[in-house]
Amino acid sequence: MSLDTIRIATRSSQLALWQAHHVKSLIAKACGIKVKIVHVKTEGDQNQTDPLRQFGGAGLFTREVQRSVLDGHTHIAVHSLKDLPTESADGLLLAGIPKRAPRFDAILLPEGATNPTSVHELPEKSRIGTGSPRRQAQLLHMRPDLRVLEIRGNVETRIAKLDDGEYDAIVLAEAGLRRLGLENRISFLVQPPEMYPAVGQGAIGIECRSDDENVQNVLQQITDEDVACCTRAERSLLLELRAGCHAPLGALTELDAGQMKLTGILLSSDGTQRLEATADGPVESAVELGVAVAQQLLSAGGQKLVDGQ
Repeated sequence: MSLDTIRIATRSSQLALWQAHHVKSLIAKACGIKVKIVHVKTEGDQNQTDPLRQFGGAGLFTREVQRSVLDGHTHIAVHSLKDLPTESADGLLLAGIPKRAPRFDAILLPEGATNPTSVHELPEKSRIGTGSPRRQAQLLHMRPDLRVLEIRGNVETRIAKLDDGEYDAIVLAEAGLRRLGLENRISFLVQPPEMYPAVGQGAIGIECRSDDENVQNVLQQITDEDVACCTRAERSLLLELRAGCHAPLGALTELDAGQMKLTGILLSSDGTQRLEATADGPVESAVELGVAVAQQLLSAGGQKLVDGQ
């Protein structure tokens, strides 16, 4: 059966829409198929005040988008891969992962500020805004004196709160800032070994129905195999730990001549405890590498950190 139009389900934030339009352009270029974008509001979008981990777990920004595909209203769901649970919803398949954007985290200072240029140069007891337990824990590990505060809202809202003086600095993903044309607001990047990115950070995940072979074939054409392999290892690590998307877990994959190195770090929420593990091997063993790193972390006492103890 021919496929004339693909309908994309996506959240309505500016970043989500950028990702949906990016996928639309990739499909159009690869296949020449018409694409329509359908807006879906998620539970995470509707609650813009409470800390994420207090009112929802995995799937907070994905469930309603996935439901649109399962119900047949749309053909594919476009997500930030870091928000997508590692276990696929029944009837869905993670079938497309395009080329990845930069993976690291960025510190933003109020408009006009030129100093400091690293986390270690921030004034004592600076107020840092981030809703991510991963970022919070790594910041506190580096600087226990920092006042790490919750922040919610889309990228533009968070930057406005920073410029209004509610925070001395905020942390956002480099990928999102560049996708929105806001790279000029990046004061400096925080990269490994100081701060490891989230599992799947910078990547887009595209789901379709597991029985829709036509759409699967389309998504395969826009998939970057290196990125798919790297994120497979990272998501295998997260799945084996059963850590969920709000755990203080960071991961970094590196490829070199058919070989992959995966490093995982796991912290206590206050940053006082930090575990690190590494495994390497051929890219074909991506899933096994994720399991190996997870087992190392668990053997070192990681279960208590996963459980928040």
